[in-house]
Amino acid sequence: MEYITVNEAAEKWGVSGRSITYHLVAGRIPGALKKGNMWLIPRNASKPDDRRKRRNKEGE
Repeated sequence: MEYITVNEAAEKWGVSGRSITYHLVAGRIPGALKKGNMWLIPRNASKPDDRRKRRNKEGE
């Protein structure tokens, strides 16, 4: 299996490296491995869903 780094995933998915790291620590990217201080993400992994809640702009 081929892997990419956090920075490569951030560029591929259009988000920050810190955001990717947050998802990795939370276990939201299946198949990811941590080797020492470096995360390895499967090349075919998809971007995790945005789990933030949205508010209705019309007063909730």
